[in-house]
Amino acid sequence: MNWIRTIWGRFKAAKIERLECSELEDGMQGLGTLVPADEAEFWQGVSQVSLQEVWDDPADDIYAELL
Repeated sequence: MNWIRTIWGRFKAAKIERLECSELEDGMQGLGTLVPADEAEFWQGVSQVSLQEVWDDPADDIYAELL
């Protein structure tokens, strides 16, 4: 798989436990950002808002014209 993806997980008993289904291949490596359990919902919401602002930027429409 040649893609980058973010999945939610929980650090438990010295391992990361996935909190959602995902197709991961053996040997894949990851980079994680750990947040306190009581802040996870806040950071997920903030991340979604930031992504939406970047995704919906009309200035990026110029790239569609180049295709």
